[in-house]
Amino acid sequence: MWSVVLKAMLVFVFSMLKFILGPLQGYAYKLNILTTIVCTVAGMMTSVVAFTYFGNWLRERFFKKSYDDTNNGSKNIRLLKFIKRYGLGGIAFLTPVFLTPIGGTILAVSTGNSKEKIIFYMFVSATAWAIMFSVTIYFFGHKMLPDFVK
Repeated sequence: MWSVVLKAMLVFVFSMLKFILGPLQGYAYKLNILTTIVCTVAGMMTSVVAFTYFGNWLRERFFKKSYDDTNNGSKNIRLLKFIKRYGLGGIAFLTPVFLTPIGGTILAVSTGNSKEKIIFYMFVSATAWAIMFSVTIYFFGHKMLPDFVK
């Protein structure tokens, strides 16, 4: 019983840092697929809520240097064009796949949307991707993943 709880907590913690690690850890620990999905979503949403509500405080406390938006590199300009074109939905959609939950949340907060809207979009995205990743890994993992994960 306690070993399952500990494994689920590890899936939760890994999902806070990098989303895909949750389903991979859950599969490696041989957890139930629903446990993996719930822990993965909960892990990402913990990061999202924490950085949505405390992100400004962290930025003010630890990153005091301000940056001039007119002197961004081409990479930042592409990012700003993406944000302008796809908005919060695009950021939320790409956060589990390409960004970390922390990075995606910081980017979403920078758009100026309401905290409730950010949390809702991120929750929908996290749930959809957790189901998709977990189902794919659990059903095809024995064929595709290396032996140390199995």
